[in-house]
Amino acid sequence: MAARQKLSEAEVAARLPELHGWELIDGKLSKTFRFDSFVNAFGFMASVALAAESMNHHPEWSNVYNRVSIALNTHDVGGISDLDFTLAERIEDIAT
Repeated sequence: MAARQKLSEAEVAARLPELHGWELIDGKLSKTFRFDSFVNAFGFMASVALAAESMNHHPEWSNVYNRVSIALNTHDVGGISDLDFTLAERIEDIAT
């Protein structure tokens, strides 16, 4: 499992370009995904939920019809950790 140590702002900024379409918003890795339908969006969320649970690392997210907005940070370190980048990469794999 990835380390639970807070990354510096410089470390986050250096790694952010690795994640297509992800942004830093309010101290969290954030992205909104769009799908063809509510069913596809919900199916994506179910798949992400299984991945997140296996990592014991859970996203902040919301769903409105065909959109799923996700924000990641590691609460117990008070910022972004390697775990957030690992989960974001798994989310990208699920989305594609």
